[in-house]
Order: sequence, then C-alpha cells, then structure tokens
Amino acid sequence: MKQLVILSGKGGTGKTTIAAALAHLASQEMPIVMADADVDAANLELVLNPVKREEHDFTGGQVAVIAPEECTACGVCAEVCRFEAVLAGDEVYRVDPLACEGCAACFYQCPVEAIRMEEQLAGRWFRSDTRFGPLFHAHLFAGQENSGKLVTLVKQQGRLLALDVGAALLLVDGPPGIGCPVISASAGADMALLVVEPTVSGVHDLERILGTTNHFGVPSLVVVNRADLNPARSEEIAVFCVERGIEVVGRIPYDTVVTEAMVHGWPVTEYTDGAVTEALWGTWRQIKDRLFQGADSEAEVNR
Repeated sequence: MKQLVILSGKGGTGKTTIAAALAHLASQEMPIVMADADVDAANLELVLNPVKREEHDFTGGQVAVIAPEECTACGVCAEVCRFEAVLAGDEVYRVDPLACEGCAACFYQCPVEAIRMEEQLAGRWFRSDTRFGPLFHAHLFAGQENSGKLVTLVKQQGRLLALDVGAALLLVDGPPGIGCPVISASAGADMALLVVEPTVSGVHDLERILGTTNHFGVPSLVVVNRADLNPARSEEIAVFCVERGIEVVGRIPYDTVVTEAMVHGWPVTEYTDGAVTEALWGTWRQIKDRLFQGADSEAEVNR
C-alpha cells in the first residue's frame, strides 16, 4: 500500500480540486482509501458527497475547572495564570475555557485543591463512504489547537483501513502551508504531490513546502495548476524544479468548468472530458508510474 499526500505552500492553489480528481481517476484503476487531513478547513467532502458511517469525538488538551463549592477566593489561581483565563466572581473564581491554555499552573498552585483539569472536546472525526472509496475526515472546532494530533488520527485511521481491506493507495489531501499539520500529514508518505500556481509568489511558496518535504525525506513531484494564466511564471517554476532535480508531472490549464464542476459537487474529471481532464489524466499516469515504480507486478498495483 502506497501513501500519496497532496500539499501546497499556501492555500487556494487548487489542492483539493486536484485531490478530488485524482481520487476519481485512481479509483478506476485500483482500490483506494482517502483522508482529508486539512482538519482546520476540511472541504474534500463537498466534492465527494460522502455518507457518514461513523462519528467520534476528539479531545485535544485539557482545560482548568474550578469547583465553586471548594473555592476560597484566595486569588492564587488568578495570580499564577499567564493567560488571564481566571476570572474573579462575586464570591469565587472561575475559568474562561476559551482563554485557558491548559498549562495547569493554577491546578498545581491551588492551596485547597479546588481545581481539576478536564479533557476538552476539540472536534470530531468521521469515517464515510464515497463512490470512490472510504473517506476519513474531521472537523476541528473554532479556536481549538492540536490540529496536528487530529491530522495524525485521521491519517492513522485511513492507513489502518487501507491495510485491512488491501487497498493499493492511501490518498491524503493535506493542509496548506508548512506548519505542524503539514508535518503530520507528510509523516510516512511515500510521495508528495506539490501543487503550485504561476504567481509572483509561486516559486517562493514551492520552495517553502519543498524544504519541508525534503527535510522529512519525502520524495516530491510538482504539478502547476492554472499553468496557462501566466506562461512566464510557469516556466520559472519549471526551471526552478529542473535546477533542484524535481519533476513536473503536470501543467493543468485554467478553465471555468472546474468551478462549475465544484459547484455541482463533482470532481472535474467526472464532470467533463475537456482539456483539464486530459491534463489530469496525464498527471495521474505519471504519478502512478513513479509511485509504484519497482512494484513486483501489475497485479500488485491494481490489487
């Protein structure tokens, strides 16, 4: 089983559009499992129209809680709190859960042990069925942290199911940027597909994410989305990749049909047979050739 993670140095490059298209194309040739690792703003489900089969709570860190019947209003908790999360009431103190960082300073300093640390519900994760295969996705609640842990959980569940059912590919729609969630999404990946746009910051964005994947030893391929909007910038990206030995496996043209397909809830490759679909088919074939290079047989790729 191979793991392919789709990343970008910034948001809005069309990463999820390409992920949905690759899910459609790959599922026609092999059994796949998908994971939407962009838990802060998951949107792959908008295109795949999943049917939820399982729903689970995700606890991400702890929050302090003051027992009012035990509080003596000594004020020590407020003094040691660096985040101004402890608020004085009429007779007792209380904790603002949105401001609390879970550092437990108040818990350890309370002289009457009136404070306890409770697990905080930070989000939910789901297992769903789609027409292309199982999908694992999640929703991180607003203001919550530990998204890297939730990404790891979503990916782990996808990987375990892929191994159980004998899927050939775990396709991961990763988060944008280069932060902790990206590192979690990249962990254990056999290959990363880096989506870049031909913009002024295109090479810079690509260099950022390439530095991340190189640091963690994940081989990378590049696809240029909306490549024909600025041919000069697309060529600049291509030169950058050649100089660093990175292969450009696709140049996807701009077409408003992509937006039209997304509005209707379809991957563009399932919606139309136009130039964009042709380019994505070519991109998928190159990815498959490199990802499964060295497979013992065609049956191993398509099992």
